[in-house]
Amino acid sequence: MIVVIEKILTVRNRAGIHARPAALIAQTANKYASEIIIERDTATVNAKSIMGVITMAAGYNTNLTLKVDGPDEKDASAAIVKLFESKFEEE
Repeated sequence: MIVVIEKILTVRNRAGIHARPAALIAQTANKYASEIIIERDTATVNAKSIMGVITMAAGYNTNLTLKVDGPDEKDASAAIVKLFESKFEEE
């Protein structure tokens, strides 16, 4: 059985996910070997891709699903969750 960490994230910063938060997400995701996917409705993107994350067009209060699978999935998911909880250090 494959265990994938799955969490619901809510965009809490007023500006939503624009270039700077997308860059932070991608930079953080790229530190880990695990596969890190973010889903919104039917869209699925690789969290390691800045352009992919920007195309989610996730505004304030948007819910996203984070899926992490790999050798360092616990650390990777915790790091991404922390970014969302800190509002990408924008507020």
